Amino acid sequence: MSELFLDEPSVLKVNLLGHPVLRKRAEPVTLEELKDPRFKLFIESMVETMREYNGAGLAAPQVGVSRQVAVIEAQENPRFPGKDNIPLTVLINPEITAFSPDVEEGWEGCLSVRELWGRVKRATGITLKALSMDGKEITVKAEGFQAVVFQHEIDHLYGKLFIDRMEGFETLSFTQEYRRYWQED
Repeated sequence: MSELFLDEPSVLKVNLLGHPVLRKRAEPVTLEELKDPRFKLFIESMVETMREYNGAGLAAPQVGVSRQVAVIEAQENPRFPGKDNIPLTVLINPEITAFSPDVEEGWEGCLSVRELWGRVKRATGITLKALSMDGKEITVKAEGFQAVVFQHEIDHLYGKLFIDRMEGFETLSFTQEYRRYWQED
């Protein structure tokens, strides 16, 4: 975690499309890093940043730290009206171990690809393993919106953005046009 030294949680700068860290495979978090008190402050800062910008998730590379960490949460999020709430989840070194055979296409946006939305096909259910904040291995099963958000954030840890998953750019829309013509109430 030498990339980031914090004394208290704060809102971090979100890197935008074009920043090289977004296209790099993130390094796993070590057990030593997990024990460092600065790591907890970093996670708290990621959560504050995600909430500040109404994200449903945020991956460490988006804030300039090339480590396999993602935070996910959606509680009555105005960017995702009508979507299921997702409890705050911290994923460290996550790995998707199973995808459902069912795939659905849905709208995605990203804090690093601001003001753009597009349709992406994702598995409707996944199983993943990750480490918890205390270093214990956990298994998580997710479906629907939660599965989509997990896949989106884990993609960031491999240097992928939602636009890389689009089959074409016909649906790529600025937020204003997405809301006007495409967003479901």
